[in-house]
Amino acid sequence: MIWPQRRLHAPPDAPLPPGYVLRTYRPGDEVPFFQIMARAGWPDWDEERLHPWLPRIVPRGWFLVVHEATGAVVASAMALRDEQEFGSQGGELGWVVCDPAHRGKGLGAAVSAAATLRLLEEGYRHLHLYTEEWRFAALRTYLRLGYVPLLYASDMPERWRLVCTAVRWPFTPEVWEADLESLQSSSRSS
Repeated sequence: MIWPQRRLHAPPDAPLPPGYVLRTYRPGDEVPFFQIMARAGWPDWDEERLHPWLPRIVPRGWFLVVHEATGAVVASAMALRDEQEFGSQGGELGWVVCDPAHRGKGLGAAVSAAATLRLLEEGYRHLHLYTEEWRFAALRTYLRLGYVPLLYASDMPERWRLVCTAVRWPFTPEVWEADLESLQSSSRSS
């Protein structure tokens, strides 16, 4: 999915519900992050797996949500440099995770919005994220924030038609294709 060029000056907003606080990474947050990742279905996170990602995190770009009543870290997202696709303009919303016990409260949206805003503040103009088409809750969150599908293969419109039906979202491939053309045009002129 990509962040449309038409939204570069309209960052997403996703307020937290009462009882939660958004903050950036502090030393020692690694273990709670690994624990959330394990509870969410990625049990193989440890220092070794995290290490290659650390240099890619933009300054003040690792966001966490803390549950005030327990002090537990319950959600996380990273604003990452990704120069592979778009050179110095490439940014990625990565490793969005929420503790299953706290899902459905908008915490994933809040950390995703914060990381997206941080990338825009840092001057990144070609933002994207990776996800799987069966992660309906995540896809709906990203769509609500303003991300749009990247139709990069001939079967993508049909796949996204099915996703949009499943998440009850408008199916607008003509808009998404225009967003991709705008992104490609912008990357050629960068």
